[in-house]
Amino acid sequence: MSEIDQAGAPRLALVTGASRGLGAALAEGLAARGYHVLAVARTVGALEELDDRIRAAGGQATLAPMDINDPAPMQQMVQAIRDRWGGLDLWAHTAVHAAPLAPAPHIEGRDWSKSMLTNVEVTRGLIALLEPLLRLQGGTALFFDDPRAGQKFFGAYGASKAAQIALARSWRAETVQTGPRIVIDAPAPMPTAVRARFYPGEERGALSPCKNEAERILNAL
Repeated sequence: MSEIDQAGAPRLALVTGASRGLGAALAEGLAARGYHVLAVARTVGALEELDDRIRAAGGQATLAPMDINDPAPMQQMVQAIRDRWGGLDLWAHTAVHAAPLAPAPHIEGRDWSKSMLTNVEVTRGLIALLEPLLRLQGGTALFFDDPRAGQKFFGAYGASKAAQIALARSWRAETVQTGPRIVIDAPAPMPTAVRARFYPGEERGALSPCKNEAERILNAL
């Protein structure tokens, strides 16, 4: 897939969960490849720092500070994509809710509900909103597996991530002939804030840098 369309305009990449970790690394990597990056996250300061890095490297980005759990801003964003760019070339979905680790009988109801909302229901809604835009451009959707289902204390996170990836796999099977292309990757362990919550005190030097994983993923596309 070429980064520049036939009219010479940069392709558009949407990164949900772009403020840090793998999402930020993917945003920077996509911008370096000539994409205009639409960066979505809740943390304004981290998005502004991402924008500074992208622009310092000669790239282009539009910041969209919003909560993906709020449907109204997401719908407005999709309409803005349609009006301004006409379609979407790539969507990388790295946003995730990581509930605290807990034995299954002690999972808080609010943690379970937010895990299912963010990781499953919001993903379903975004798929419905973004598929028409991706089809218009022959685009690609990227999902990231983290197979924790069945591991002790990972009940809420593991179940919700497994459901998210099951949904993505169904979408992939359904769109083989029609598009968009659905890619599901399983990144190596990275020194992210989410992992630090799960494994406090872990030796982070042995983990794969987010930038390295982002480069591997984008090169594979």
